[in-house]
Amino acid sequence: MASSQVETVSTTADKAKLGLAIALLLASLIGFYTLARQGQLIQWSVLVVGLVAAVVVFLSSEWGRQLLGFGRDSVREVRKVVWPARKEAMQMTAYVFAFVVVMALFLWLTDKTLEWALYDLLLGWKR
Repeated sequence: MASSQVETVSTTADKAKLGLAIALLLASLIGFYTLARQGQLIQWSVLVVGLVAAVVVFLSSEWGRQLLGFGRDSVREVRKVVWPARKEAMQMTAYVFAFVVVMALFLWLTDKTLEWALYDLLLGWKR
């Protein structure tokens, strides 16, 4: 069974919108740092206005619409998840912690046993 996935072709207008969004982003950052002597209100205003303009231009492109669609689909999928009750979550957390402690003890004992076997018995190094 063949996959019927449809890919959109990026148009020149979408590429121009992406370039404009990047240019607005860079211009707002450059403006933020070059207008440091003008005061913080102007400095931050330039940054916020530039960032908002860059986001608006990006979201008007096909890539922006795809990103918004992906976000909506993700939220829809998260709402379908059956989350565990508090009691179940606490039990599973306790199981994980207990397993971590048991594994830590096992690895420590294995390490000490190998250290004793190699250094004390095999090599004869006494500490």
